[in-house]
Amino acid sequence: MQSLTNLLLLFGLLALASASPAKIQKRGVYKVERVANPNFGGRNGPRALLKTLRKYRMPVPAALANAATEQNEMISKRHSLRKGKGRKHKGAAAAAGGAGAAAAAGNGTGTVTATPEAGDVEYLAPVNIGGQTLNLDFDSGSSDLWVFNSQLSAKATQGHTVYDPTKSETFALMQGASFEISYGDGSGAAGNVGTDTVDLGGATVTAQAVELATAVSQSFVQDPNNNGLLGLAFSSINTVQPQPQKTFFDNVMSSLAEPVFTADLRSQAVGAYEFGQVDASKFTGDMTWVPINNTQGFWQFTSEQFAVDGGQPQVSTAGAQAIADTGTTLLLADANVADAYYKQVDGAVDDQQQGGFTFPCNAQLPDLQLDVGGSMATVKGSDINFAQVDDATCFGGLQATTAGLQIYGDIFFKSNFVAFNGGNNSLGFAQHV
Repeated sequence: MQSLTNLLLLFGLLALASASPAKIQKRGVYKVERVANPNFGGRNGPRALLKTLRKYRMPVPAALANAATEQNEMISKRHSLRKGKGRKHKGAAAAAGGAGAAAAAGNGTGTVTATPEAGDVEYLAPVNIGGQTLNLDFDSGSSDLWVFNSQLSAKATQGHTVYDPTKSETFALMQGASFEISYGDGSGAAGNVGTDTVDLGGATVTAQAVELATAVSQSFVQDPNNNGLLGLAFSSINTVQPQPQKTFFDNVMSSLAEPVFTADLRSQAVGAYEFGQVDASKFTGDMTWVPINNTQGFWQFTSEQFAVDGGQPQVSTAGAQAIADTGTTLLLADANVADAYYKQVDGAVDDQQQGGFTFPCNAQLPDLQLDVGGSMATVKGSDINFAQVDDATCFGGLQATTAGLQIYGDIFFKSNFVAFNGGNNSLGFAQHV
């Protein structure tokens, strides 16, 4: 009888142990609000289009190259040419990012503000690295986190907020690791790599790979409010060598209440990136979810239909593909989409002097519906008016891609609240409130 009593007691203790919450990691939601960059000099349509084409190694029409060369204004948005060049490695020791990176326990969510530069050309958000806060460009079309830092010369860092690894108690140099990135306008950055604690609005990863520029081009130097880039595409295209590293999102995902981040990027207004939840107060109606294909490292989906102003859907190109890219200014769609859209705009022309579609600034722009993975998303006509060319002419935020891939950049995000789900590789979208 005594042995039976002891056995029951043992089972009771085991049951209590299994019910204990002590080993459950609390998960949460984190928000990163955007901050304004006051130094941007204004929108420039041809240069924005040229940068987007170069970013994805697309053919550049001669007319566009000439138009961009003649422009004096500089758009400070940067686009990586080396996306997709990271190599995959097999085995646990060579897994992207290594085993050292870990998400810190928290309440499972995080948000940072994301404030547009003048003209909505670039969205910047504060990131805390090793106890130091820098404004970075969040880019869902690349997978590197690199920063201005104290290894650069005083001339190169003038006006910038720089990360100083010697002032961080959690920094560790990654021996033998390096990175080198070339950008669409001929700019670039290169340097070494370390790990540190990275905090985005409370979402925290310890031993996150941080790429430290030891060389950076002049065009970055001239944009003192942007202190680096944080990639949110898939880790397979991270450019660190000899071993690609995991992105912040990949590392933090397990600590989030939900394995998602959202982009709430609004025209001429503060928006936010949020990690760990989809905030239903930010959009109207139901959110539509579609599967994505990440084999190329992007948030990629089929997009082979369109409609103008709610009209009958039309086929653009069968099997056409697109990606959701917060790091691109414009919306580059299939040429059939751009042609059909601007035929509905009085006075619109494919302007050889500007290298893209322009229209009278007082034109009434219709809405555009785009196929996102088999469901239609709307881009407001008002968001397609990108930049003024002269007193009477404006440059379109919708332009034609010169290659097969369509790039749905910030013009798309201004009209749509977008969610990225890394748990089931899906993309959600809904109209902004």
